[in-house]
Amino acid sequence: MIDKIQGTPPSALSPAASAANSGDASLRAAAEALEANFLAEMLKSTGLGNSGSEFGGGVGEEQFNSFLVQAQAKEIAASGGLGLAEHLFEALKVRANAE
Repeated sequence: MIDKIQGTPPSALSPAASAANSGDASLRAAAEALEANFLAEMLKSTGLGNSGSEFGGGVGEEQFNSFLVQAQAKEIAASGGLGLAEHLFEALKVRANAE
């Protein structure tokens, strides 16, 4: 019986189980987004994205630096980051289950 359930795609399981999986996915995505935003602020404070004076890209580079920093922070968070997303996910999950 367990083998049949494990081989079944999540969409074929009960609607409650399916909803829980999609809820967990959205909570995990929110936790990763929060970690990415935190990392972006940390990267900004280190001076990442500030152009040098000799070979800087001018106004265009200044305007798009924030996008570069945000993309780098998102990639860091997606690859494991600081582990903050996991803690946030667990806290959000406990809070969602309590409601």
